[in-house]
Amino acid sequence: MTTDHHAVTQRRGVLAGAALALWLALASAPACAAEASVRIADDRGSVHVFEHTPQRIVSMLPSLTESVCALGACARLVGVDRYSDWPASVDRLPRLGGLDDALVEAIVALKPDVVLASTSSRALDRLDALGLRVVRLKSDTHADVRRTLRLLAQLLGLPDADAALWSRIDRELDAAVARIPPRLRGARVYFEIGGGPYAAGSASFIGQTLQRMGLGNIAPAELGPFPKLNPEFIVRARPDVLMGARTDMVDVAQRPGWASLPAVQARRVCGFETAAYYTLIRPGPRLGEAAGLLADCLTRTAGAS
Repeated sequence: MTTDHHAVTQRRGVLAGAALALWLALASAPACAAEASVRIADDRGSVHVFEHTPQRIVSMLPSLTESVCALGACARLVGVDRYSDWPASVDRLPRLGGLDDALVEAIVALKPDVVLASTSSRALDRLDALGLRVVRLKSDTHADVRRTLRLLAQLLGLPDADAALWSRIDRELDAAVARIPPRLRGARVYFEIGGGPYAAGSASFIGQTLQRMGLGNIAPAELGPFPKLNPEFIVRARPDVLMGARTDMVDVAQRPGWASLPAVQARRVCGFETAAYYTLIRPGPRLGEAAGLLADCLTRTAGAS
């Protein structure tokens, strides 16, 4: 075989190999595209199909902001609501209003691939009309939080991240449970939301954390996750422990009839500073940390009573 013929034969082999590689690439392209696409159903029943995993995300709820970051996609956030403050890196992002006064024009200008919001947000309905994808999520219970994390992980193209995150949360919850003073097992709690008259009931994620810690709740599950309670109901219920924001708990003894409550008499009042309170009332990846805060306070109050 001459050198020229050998070179031609080699060249034909190379071309044949390249053609085969090209054919395989073209044949596999639809499959790859299918794998890259994402189809999810949000908590208002809307089905969203994304050709690619979203890279520009607006979050209009602090718990969703925290969830995106905890799943490892904080860098994809391009804007957040006014209350998102964890982790610290989100402080640099544009603030886009809240549930009832979302800055629609500012959101549109950011050209997000998706907007994450609460199911109760009506101000964002305009975004649907403008062609933006708004994924609405609800997290009233532990099961809701776990489902939300799973959906977000799917949306972000990080299908294994939610399992690892929930495993960590579960371990933190167990650690908090182990620290509850035995004498407080079964104690009935009134957890006040926003200075009242709303409470975190037994059916809420806060109530479920309390239940896991061996505590009771004066607001039964049939009243809903966050019921509005009449002050007389609370006085008649005679809670053993009071919980809420520190600014709301400092003067509870001055409320009509409250000085005689077992919680006030025994000084079992947990008033949380703002940052800790926000951790407690956000249904997201810091559920375990929140349980630790509850355990801290219950340990202190058990020693004081």
